[in-house]
Amino acid sequence: MALKVELKPNERIIVGSCVITNTDQRARLLIDGDRIPILREKDILTPETADTPAKLIYLAVQLMYLSPDPMAHHPTYFSLVRDIIMAMPSAWPFIEGINNFILNGDLYHALKESKKLISHEEKVLETARSLQEAAQDNSRKSA
Repeated sequence: MALKVELKPNERIIVGSCVITNTDQRARLLIDGDRIPILREKDILTPETADTPAKLIYLAVQLMYLSPDPMAHHPTYFSLVRDIIMAMPSAWPFIEGINNFILNGDLYHALKESKKLISHEEKVLETARSLQEAAQDNSRKSA
């Protein structure tokens, strides 16, 4: 089954190992092929934009997805997983899901699960910020 992709002007997409950049007009592509890695620009993370532990995990999974040898990225991925589990144990259900998809060779769905991990991390960080602000407010009131 072919994948229909509509690109905005100047939007990029990765198809296999190629980066395709659209011209200054909208374009519609029909991509037909088996198990070809495809990533839209909005789903691509770079080392510069992977600025949190969960985003680094997404980047490692992205590299696996795009690589002809996904196992070459396993050591980095599993090192990052150990670090995030120690710092944020509540991430385990997401990591477990990502791991299952990786073990089954379904790296596209591992990427989607990694996005859920990023959302979870954002919620945890926001909760921590709120608690910190509340503690600072309470210390100001008591002073």
